[in-house]
Amino acid sequence: MTTTEPTSALRGLDAVKDDLAALYRDLHAHPELSFEEHRTAAEIARRATSYGYEVTPGVGRTGVVAVLDNGEGPTVLLRADFDALPVTERTGLPYASRTEGVMHACGHDMHVTCLLGALKLLADARADWSGRILGVFQPAEETAQGARAMVDDGFYERFGTPDVVLGQHVAPLPAGMIGAHPGPAFAATDALRVRMFGKGAHGSRPEASIDPVVMAASTVMRLQTIVSREIAGGETAVVTVGSLRAGTKDNIIPDEAELQINIRTYTPEVRTRVLAAVERIVKGEAITAGAEREPEITEIDAFPVLDNDAAAVERTVAALGAVIGADRIIDPGPVTGSEDVGYFATSAERRIPLCYWLFGGVDPAEVAAAQKAGTFERDIPSNHSPFFAPLVGPTLDTGVTALTTAALAWLGGPPSR
Repeated sequence: MTTTEPTSALRGLDAVKDDLAALYRDLHAHPELSFEEHRTAAEIARRATSYGYEVTPGVGRTGVVAVLDNGEGPTVLLRADFDALPVTERTGLPYASRTEGVMHACGHDMHVTCLLGALKLLADARADWSGRILGVFQPAEETAQGARAMVDDGFYERFGTPDVVLGQHVAPLPAGMIGAHPGPAFAATDALRVRMFGKGAHGSRPEASIDPVVMAASTVMRLQTIVSREIAGGETAVVTVGSLRAGTKDNIIPDEAELQINIRTYTPEVRTRVLAAVERIVKGEAITAGAEREPEITEIDAFPVLDNDAAAVERTVAALGAVIGADRIIDPGPVTGSEDVGYFATSAERRIPLCYWLFGGVDPAEVAAAQKAGTFERDIPSNHSPFFAPLVGPTLDTGVTALTTAALAWLGGPPSR
């Protein structure tokens, strides 16, 4: 049950929708990579200041924190990430990325726009609630560094410890739908770089080489057996080789190959088992190939499991269902994607309740048609695809409504006069 009725705050949404849609298109056209989000951060700071928030830029390098104190009451943290990806956009949209090789392929531009919209509505409706809002705009989520950087930059000491952490992620669900799962909701990630060393030679004389291309190819195939043969049927893990690079020319056998491996797990036990198996296989294939130098395995980045607090999910989902309709709320189950928002909930002296949900960004008719045809995975672009482009109107409406409603579910009632 919500502490404060959200209806009055949401009445202001129609008046700001066009401005928010224009902001979204502008952000989408000007994506910035992790820790390079200077233009985006400046626009966030400008808008949040105009809404009446006390704004601190440069938190954790390029992060922005907007604070609104409104009397005694709970402190609610609302978070959005805002970095883009090194992806070449192929949507063909009139507002497609103008930055070559960089795209908002994960929807972080939508996250920023929705949070700014919610901050505006909450500021305008401050007569209806009491407490403190922390609007957290986080950089570098894609590299798993941004949340940690903000925490390490004295986040709690400078802005206080929130009573709840709330956030959302746009996803290939029908627009208007929200998905929330209690417990382990997003997977832990371990990203590894593996260098395998061979011995170079002319392509016509493979007998003079120790071929790292063959070594790497064998390793890729063997890694596929970890999930199928070393993880129990009731457990979940994903092992993906996202990059394999070796050589410069067809008739030259190189002396080195590089793999980049991405691992998703939900429990410490499975994580330990998978990491050990990767190391064993990589080293074993090198030995089998006769490599004279042991492979190097280094960490690229790592995300912890995002563990949604069950009570926080129940409270938040009840409020959302009362506003958008319980029939529009689903439990998507554990998601194999990863998120670093959990650092804001687990890095304080006490564990802070976290509720992080998905909201849909795809035309419902397109989803229904693809599901009927059995072509959903083929026809509906997912996050990180060069074709990923949330519908603007209904997606913004849902995202702003969800954040505003969720915040009011945790804030206090009208301030005493």
